[in-house]
Amino acid sequence: MNIKIRQECEKDYNRTEEVVKQAFLGEKFSDQTEHKLVHRIRKSNAFIPELSLVAVDKEVVGHILLSKIKIVDGSAAVDSLALAPVSVAPGYQKKGIGSLLISSVLRKAKELGYHSVIVLGHKDYYPKFGFKPASLWNIRAPFDVPDEVFMAMELTESALQNVQGVVQYSEAFSE
Repeated sequence: MNIKIRQECEKDYNRTEEVVKQAFLGEKFSDQTEHKLVHRIRKSNAFIPELSLVAVDKEVVGHILLSKIKIVDGSAAVDSLALAPVSVAPGYQKKGIGSLLISSVLRKAKELGYHSVIVLGHKDYYPKFGFKPASLWNIRAPFDVPDEVFMAMELTESALQNVQGVVQYSEAFSE
């Protein structure tokens, strides 16, 4: 296995969506539409091509996407990113590819000048990358969700120090 991480390109789109679909087939907390979410995000103004990465081993076997969101508190709004989804083809899971994708996209987001990332995900998985409960900054999800699975991460030191409010996802998430 010789995995390479690179930016997704248009010719990857169909394969990427198939990988995303397959990756979530057995997930009990999935609505099985993550591949449609990826498709909608790509067509939205929240899409950042440089932060849509694929893992390749002859063909695409994994994908990760960060998209633009806002943290809104009254009339104040701060730009941030949502990590959703990260996907690895079933035959390639549990081999470190997801971790490689996450580390790569977080590094790229920081290089591009983004300051924070929000994720709704497994409470035992994402903290190893530096994610902490978003409630530590008084950042809330726009829907009911257990505190320990809604997390935030500062890409630059103290980026969330004076930030609080409710995450506002792009319209792609609600279609």
